[in-house]
Amino acid sequence: MSERILVVEDDPSILRGLQLNLTMEGYRVRSAMDGETGLRLARSERPDLLVVDLTLPRMDGLALIRELRKTDPDLPIVILSARGHESDKVAGLGLGADDYVVKPFSLKELLARIGAALRRPRARGETGPGRSLRRFGAAEVDLQARRLTVGGQEVELTQREFDLLAFFVTHPGRAFRREELVRAVWGSSYEGTARTVDNFVARLRAHIGDDPDHPRHLETVRGVGYRFTPGG
Repeated sequence: MSERILVVEDDPSILRGLQLNLTMEGYRVRSAMDGETGLRLARSERPDLLVVDLTLPRMDGLALIRELRKTDPDLPIVILSARGHESDKVAGLGLGADDYVVKPFSLKELLARIGAALRRPRARGETGPGRSLRRFGAAEVDLQARRLTVGGQEVELTQREFDLLAFFVTHPGRAFRREELVRAVWGSSYEGTARTVDNFVARLRAHIGDDPDHPRHLETVRGVGYRFTPGG
């Protein structure tokens, strides 16, 4: 069975070209021209890969990815955007996108990157409820149900606390600057300071029983920010 690709792009000419060429490559293609429709289709139809522009009406591409990652941490995502600044790439990849292609783009290169993203091993292809679970220490995070249990006891988190925890557990082993975490979890329009992250990390450590002086899971990376380590 050919893979299903969802393309979210508001430029009609680019969208038509992608639909035609992806179909010629044997993919089954669905499309949307705004972020809200793209998010709805991604959730209802569960495509094998998402190609998404960043500048979209009704919901921009970063917001779409952020919302989608709350319930589907393993969907392969390729960003296709005219925004080529390093900060845009950091924000997109920090949210969990697999690749970032800048417009104007080479069709052959885009197809190669889509193929590479589809070939990467994914937990998403597994069956059963375990695909949304992340376990570390005495904690279990259910990404789909948005639930944290520690030692078998459910722990109540605020929406933003869970968003930050979900981001950490889906990006293990990588150090993130506070500014990257703010963009990924709070969004680029957030007006608070990056030090807000420190307060949320302290609260998460308390929730999961991580020693604040010698944390095993939510580690402080001196001069950078934070890193999530499942083991320890």
